[in-house]
Amino acid sequence: MRFADIGLSDELLKAVTEAGYDTPTPIQAAAIPQVQMMRDIIAIAQTGTGKTASFVLPMIDVLANGRARARMPRSLILEPTRELAAQVAENFEKYGKYHKLSMALLIGGVQMGDQVKALEKGVDVLIATPGRLMDLFERGKILLTGCEMLVIDEADRMLDMGFIPDIETICTKLPANRQTLLFSATMPPPIKKLADKFLSNPKYIEVARPATANTNIEQFLVNVAPMKKRELLRDLIISEKVANAIIFCNRKTTVRELNQSLQRHGLRSGEIHGDIDQASRQKQLEAFKRGDIDLLVASDVAARGLDIKGVSHVFNFDAPWHPDDYVHRIGRTGRAGAKGRAFTFVTKADEEAIESIEKLIGMKIGRLGKVEIARSDKQESAPAERGRKVPAKAPKTEKLHHEETMTAPKPPVKKSGKKAPEISRDDSDAGEGDDGWNGPMPGFLSVGFGS
Repeated sequence: MRFADIGLSDELLKAVTEAGYDTPTPIQAAAIPQVQMMRDIIAIAQTGTGKTASFVLPMIDVLANGRARARMPRSLILEPTRELAAQVAENFEKYGKYHKLSMALLIGGVQMGDQVKALEKGVDVLIATPGRLMDLFERGKILLTGCEMLVIDEADRMLDMGFIPDIETICTKLPANRQTLLFSATMPPPIKKLADKFLSNPKYIEVARPATANTNIEQFLVNVAPMKKRELLRDLIISEKVANAIIFCNRKTTVRELNQSLQRHGLRSGEIHGDIDQASRQKQLEAFKRGDIDLLVASDVAARGLDIKGVSHVFNFDAPWHPDDYVHRIGRTGRAGAKGRAFTFVTKADEEAIESIEKLIGMKIGRLGKVEIARSDKQESAPAERGRKVPAKAPKTEKLHHEETMTAPKPPVKKSGKKAPEISRDDSDAGEGDDGWNGPMPGFLSVGFGS
């Protein structure tokens, strides 16, 4: 099947072709016709399957006829994080360039007055995080009674971040006869309850079993002592001939300290986490995309918000506390049919979390009990062409042995039937998003297609 076979307009096909695509992914092939028929849908798809285009493309054609009115958006897309919202906006710009649709993005960056002015002009597509949308709604600056289509993206992440009450409130303010599209990587009971309440006879689409890991990604567990993590990470970066990698940590403080350590050792790295303002986050992301830096150290705020082609590796410097986060972290590599490799560092304190991850994904992950990397191999494999400096720390014949030798304080791990202990917001990215923001107040960006 080709995009030309699923009923997209000529203008849209032209934009898709210019973007370099000819064949839809399974989620796109299944969802686009249903959206065109104005059906409500529940789509279960893992990250990296092309699900964003599966609602962006048909929405552009559906909204092609009609006119936006002041403060009354014709469609609404809810995203859990600013990064995801910005990427959806990029998709609309790329595919909607031959349509005269207006788009507005409610994330962060400008004053409230600029947001209000953009809304008063009227928009066809409004992309927002729930907290900021509710803020404007409660101030009487936006009306939802003219919204014809609602997209709830990354619904399970919305649940994790505590946005479900806001989404329920938003749904009650929308017209009853709207079209609703719900996308999620998993379908926990609260999300099913939400769908049963607010979707009408939805078409259920599933292109991969919930919470399965991409088969294009080779996964490894690496036993390591807590104090040896940084050394092991540097060794793997060199021995794996890493082109570029995203390194995930559980705490913002760990992100900062690890990035500083990597830079001290001559590696080109950057960082993103919840204490960094939106402009700085975007600057770091663009530097990573351009290849100005090879390594991006991130907290889970970025796990579902990064869509960067060609990421060769993912390193879980800290094993994730929640199993779902593992799937979304490693999904940053192996995208669009490419191969990827993911390494998760495991201390004795992480064993219960690893058991939960393996239970969720339905498979055992290969475990490297001992990692031996010859210094001579590492020196030879360093990618000098990328300008990376490799410090000489030991004779070439020396081998490093990383084995579990000590036990770290046990982090909060979600146990079966028990609630995970609360984590201090000062030291963790749990719940980051629109309401967990520590930087400037979010703002608004307005873009017109075809201008």
